[in-house]
Amino acid sequence: MRILMVSDVYFPRVNGVSTSIQTLRQALHRAGHASVLVAPEYPAAPAEDDIVRVPGWPIPRDPEDRLMHPRALAAALDALDPADFDIVHIHTPFLAHRVGVRWARKHTLPCVETYHTLFEEYFHHYLPFLPKSWLAAAARMISRKECDGVTAVIAPSSAMKSALIGYGVSSPIHIIPTGLRLADFAACDGAAFRARHGIAPERPVIACVGRVAFEKNLDFLLQVTEIVRRSLPDLLFVIAGEGPARASLEKTVAKRGLGDNVRFIGYLERRTELPGCYCAADVFVFASKTETQGLVLLEAMALGVPVVGLAEMGTKDVLQEGQGCRIAPDDVEGFARVLLPLLADRTTARQLGEAGKHYAAGWSVATMETSMLQLYQSLAAAGEGVPDLTVRAAG
Repeated sequence: MRILMVSDVYFPRVNGVSTSIQTLRQALHRAGHASVLVAPEYPAAPAEDDIVRVPGWPIPRDPEDRLMHPRALAAALDALDPADFDIVHIHTPFLAHRVGVRWARKHTLPCVETYHTLFEEYFHHYLPFLPKSWLAAAARMISRKECDGVTAVIAPSSAMKSALIGYGVSSPIHIIPTGLRLADFAACDGAAFRARHGIAPERPVIACVGRVAFEKNLDFLLQVTEIVRRSLPDLLFVIAGEGPARASLEKTVAKRGLGDNVRFIGYLERRTELPGCYCAADVFVFASKTETQGLVLLEAMALGVPVVGLAEMGTKDVLQEGQGCRIAPDDVEGFARVLLPLLADRTTARQLGEAGKHYAAGWSVATMETSMLQLYQSLAAAGEGVPDLTVRAAG
């Protein structure tokens, strides 16, 4: 098949959407299918085959992201031959959605959209001067309208599908999680990572990987660290990633006197550095309550690292008690009580980690590839383009 993908974000911008797109494209190409991705241009972004970069501007309050120039995006799509594609796949609900859906409608191509992000829980962090309830209502309304403007919607988890149904979305919704490329997380050297970063071999370490954003609930984990430190004074919490909350969290670390127990190490190269970071940890910790899936949990499990996390939203699909993880309650004292025994008993932690390896294997990219291709093929065979919203609303 021939797929046109459009997104408001992609590498070198590191986040879950970029990872999901890359994983899907690589799987499709290995299976003999072709895809072209239209995405923003970033400083120093390497040239890649079948990626069309569109110029734009940094986004205020979040300069890591880029807002594509509307006319440049429209021109980039119009330069493509619609006869070269069987389907359009949108990955973000902003300009990529508006211009991409319009292009698909113009050329009578089916258009699917993956709902990667729970926006009703995100907007208030970036527009704190507006009432949270207003922003959540606006996010739900916009999401419903956009999802009903495509042929079908892809949700990474059952919880995300339930949320979209709750919004009143009437488009068909298909659950297709982002798959894990097991070969990228088959081996690691945690000892070398510790040595490189000056972390003693015997020091107890917990780690969290991901975007350093307010919605990731990292302040919760700082409070957990403060509690666990009472029993393990040498505890180190390693935070890998970058994002708009880092400066605020660093102030919190200083204010709470956690400077010796928390280390921000920034972005890590996904294939060469990230696995070592996972394996340097005795336990991987995760407290986000807005994930549509939580792929980092599976990455940690695939490497045999036990996980302690909150089973909220999309992570409820991933976290199964005893399958590589312990599920913690949503309070810092309770989370600490679940975490401490694994740090104190490394034999139990290793056994839990081994169980996680077997569990993560069931989330391979092959499963995602098969499900996605079946959806693409069924929509292309049906010959349905983008729906008429007035007809769908009346129906």
